[in-house]
Parts: sequence; structure tokens; C-alpha cells
Amino acid sequence: MRVHGGQLSQNLGHAAELIAEAAGRGADLALLPEALDLGWTHPDARNHATTIPDGEACAALARAARQHRIFVCAGMTEKDGDRTYNAAVIIDRDGEVILRYRKLNELEIGHASYDQGDRLGVCHTELGTLGLMICADGFASGLVLGRTLGHMGADIILSPSAWAVPPGHDQVREPYGRIWRDSYIPVCREFSLWIAAVSNVGPIVAGPWEGRDCIGCSLVIDPQGEEILRGPYGADAETILYTEVQPLERPARGCGWQEMDFKREVPRR
Repeated sequence: MRVHGGQLSQNLGHAAELIAEAAGRGADLALLPEALDLGWTHPDARNHATTIPDGEACAALARAARQHRIFVCAGMTEKDGDRTYNAAVIIDRDGEVILRYRKLNELEIGHASYDQGDRLGVCHTELGTLGLMICADGFASGLVLGRTLGHMGADIILSPSAWAVPPGHDQVREPYGRIWRDSYIPVCREFSLWIAAVSNVGPIVAGPWEGRDCIGCSLVIDPQGEEILRGPYGADAETILYTEVQPLERPARGCGWQEMDFKREVPRR
């Protein structure tokens, strides 16, 4: 999706158009990028963020989900009291927010724009168990956030993102995407799950990365760690990508404590 920095109404209207197109072609879930309302780290973040679920951004996406009977996952800028979050939601076919997440592993240059989240979550749906993270969460130390979602039972991890390159980036010499494949593939293989990550496109017009371009290259990695879908590269490379995702039957994961006998008496000292 092309995101125009600071242009809330324009971005929400365009998101609704893309959701309608995807639903019209049979999609069950539409995954949109990080901070699609204002653009990542745009200076308007703290002044123009809206609430979840009733604020302008979330309400617009919920209407589109309800109208087209489609699940929607999207990143947006959330206001909660005096705090502002780089957030994402999963909305069901009825337009209800069934999972809200606030980014944990924000880049240092994003700290002036956003407060830090404090929890992970999954939601259980007809499509499988969905986990949610945002962009740089994927390469947190030890891949801990993706792995935790795996331990929480996620069949599919959805990751709204905003992937950007500096001016003059040479895609031929340095093809974009290795950092994400190196982060996603181990988690997919270890937990037999899918990861789908969608980046926006377009120039970053304000904020700490002003002058960079967001360049798409969205990815889907399957439970064998194979890249099955990759978006085109470029600031003008807006497109809708389609793929089928089939969650695998997996044994429950855990530390084995459920096999211990907690009813036995513990000797007193």
C-alpha cells in the first residue's frame, strides 16, 4: 500500500479501497502495513493518533471489514490517554477488534514518536490461531517475540511493517530482504507456522528517516521455512498479493510440566 505521510483521511480511504478489491477477489484476510494512517515516525504521530477501537483509523478499517465480510490486520498510530503507540489490530468479519498489539521492539529513532507496549497476544479464529507483531519485533534479540508467539500456539504470525532503504540503495548489488528471511525462517521451521509480513511503499517525507523510501518486498514464509511469496521492490511498487495459507496440525508445545503429579504431598521441613 502507498502510504502518504501525515495524510490520515487519504490513507484510510485508500486502505478501504484495497480491502474492497482484495475481498472482491475472494480473500479471507487482508494484511496491511505498519502505521498506515500517518506513516511510520511521522511528526504528526503524537498529535493526530486516534484511539482503538473507536477512533477514526480503527473505525474506518472496521467498517471495511464488516462491509466486505473479511478479516483485516493493519498497523496504526494509537492514542491512549497521554501515551501514543505504534499499534496493530486484527478485526474480524463483523468489524470487531479481536486482537490489539502495541509494538515492543521499536527502533531507537522511533522512541520519540511512540511509547512501548508491554504484552503479546494471539487470537483464535476460523482461519487458525493468529499472532501479531510489528516490523522490527521480528528481529528482536534471539527472535524472542516470534518464538514466544510460536509457544502461544500461533499458526500464522502477521506482521505489518514499514521497510525502508536509504537514498541511492542499489537493489541489484544488495537485494533487500535478507534480514527478514534470517529472522522468519528459523521461527517458521521450529514451530511449523507461517509468517506473513507486509510493507508499505512510498517516500518518507518527514521524521528521522526523511528522504528514505519504503519499498515493499512483502514476504510470506511457510512452515518449512520456504519463501512462497515476495512483493516487488520500489517506492512505486504498490500491489495486492494473494496466497493460500493452510495451517498445519501441530502437537501442543510446552515444557512438559503437565505430566508432573502436583497432587503428591511435599514433605515438611
